[in-house]
Amino acid sequence: MDHTIALIQKAHEGDKEAREQLVKENVGLIWSVVKRFYGRGTDAEDLFQIGSIGLLKAIDKFDLSYDVRFSTYAVPMISGEIKRFLRDDGMIKVSRSLKELSYKLFQAREEMTAALGREPTIEELSLELHVEKEEIVQAMEAGGEVESIYKPIHQKEGSEIRLMDKLVEKEHQEDRILDSMLLQQLLETLDKEERRLIYLRYFKNQTQSAVGKKLGISQVQVSRMEKKIMAALRRESGV
Repeated sequence: MDHTIALIQKAHEGDKEAREQLVKENVGLIWSVVKRFYGRGTDAEDLFQIGSIGLLKAIDKFDLSYDVRFSTYAVPMISGEIKRFLRDDGMIKVSRSLKELSYKLFQAREEMTAALGREPTIEELSLELHVEKEEIVQAMEAGGEVESIYKPIHQKEGSEIRLMDKLVEKEHQEDRILDSMLLQQLLETLDKEERRLIYLRYFKNQTQSAVGKKLGISQVQVSRMEKKIMAALRRESGV
């Protein structure tokens, strides 16, 4: 029996040491996924911890009855966990106190610029708001980062594209790549007739009746096969 599969089976039977060993052996896999999310405003170690949760879910949900590599199954689970965290926590993580200071800083700059006839210095802002200069700089950077992802990076004929749109688009591209990787592995668990049915139905968009004629079976049989296959694929993918 494959080493990884043997450990997963032990983990499913309640062996905590086997579960811990699987995590240790897949540290590199977690980091390979984490690297895709660098630059999102969250510490890499925090992303690693979230990714580890995704790995544990993959271990617990992995179905031993299908011939799919664990690493291929685990990658979308790890990635999905990190994406949920980033979505819930915000694309760029900024503390509440820093956000509040950033807002106060914006108001102070507006008022002082009007009064002085020029942009106030960091030292002047520090004195005005009674906070350290380092905090002023941090608040300015935080405000700038949040603002920058919403600024238009291209504008033409009344429509604009923001950096945020590009980040979301990139995330969707990553999703499609991961889905394609998983789908390829999942389809390998099907026999020749089942693969042909899925190909005709979902890649060629043919009706069940048309597929039945090509496979030499009835529409009802196609429907039953399709439901059985899709149920198996959903179990395997953890959906």
